[in-house]
Amino acid sequence: MRHAEYAAPERVLLHLSDTHLRAAGSRLFDVVDATARLRTALQAIEASGATPDGIVFTGDLVDLGESDAYAELRAVVEPLAARLDTRVFWVMGNHDDRTAFRSQLLGEHTGDPMRPIDRVDELDGLRLVTLDSTVPGLHHGELRDEQLAWLAEVLRTPAPLGTILAMHHPPVPSVLPLASTVELRDQARLARVLRGTDVRAILAGHLHYSTFASFAGIPVSVASSTCYAQDLTVPVGGTRPQDGAQAFNLVHVYDHTIVHTVVPVHAPRTLEFIDPDEARRRIAAAGIAAASSASTDAPTEPIGVLR
Repeated sequence: MRHAEYAAPERVLLHLSDTHLRAAGSRLFDVVDATARLRTALQAIEASGATPDGIVFTGDLVDLGESDAYAELRAVVEPLAARLDTRVFWVMGNHDDRTAFRSQLLGEHTGDPMRPIDRVDELDGLRLVTLDSTVPGLHHGELRDEQLAWLAEVLRTPAPLGTILAMHHPPVPSVLPLASTVELRDQARLARVLRGTDVRAILAGHLHYSTFASFAGIPVSVASSTCYAQDLTVPVGGTRPQDGAQAFNLVHVYDHTIVHTVVPVHAPRTLEFIDPDEARRRIAAAGIAAASSASTDAPTEPIGVLR
């Protein structure tokens, strides 16, 4: 027998983005029921037997900033999170409304409603920083000086398993030229803060298609949307949203690497099914013993710090 090259992942996250829910049955492009599309994605997640340590939604949670749409989002997502015994992390997007976001998702009803929603959470040694890159009333992204100073202070002390940064606007080029009108501006300022820190990955959304790059030496993973996706076979220079190719990402955090996997919500046809028991039998027959997950001295209680 020999051990597999990698132990089990230290942490597993689900990364979803751009759910764009609307209230009162309103549909995107008068066709797409964003709530139904989200339910389909969540049903696929639950049917897989996944047991994530957290579910991260990287913005554009609702489409029009409606309070009732946020309530519907919670009604759809929170029962699943309870069944999976996992936590949910919300990130602001350019279609979101800070006041409704705070009251409906965070239970906050006092304080400055326009203050950016930046947060630090910990998942047994893995630090998750959620950063609000939105500009109220506009669709491009920006980060304030005070946000960057706050982020630099947070990152001054490394976390036991490192840090994952979650934000809506991805600091990467887009293959769709029109996206330059809604990109994150002044990205070099963020790069100066992140370079040399313990940030191991950046999770983002906004683009409605899956893509990967690096920024300040850090891998960037952009999740597609659960409601509709961009058709990248469009003639070069144009855009063409489609009611198809919806997907979410799996994020497996290992000791020395992080694996990002795109999971399409729909598969046209199943060609074969090997159940878990048969998979274990074949692994054993190949003479491979799965290694156990590495232990850590990380704290066991989750800690959330909201700015």
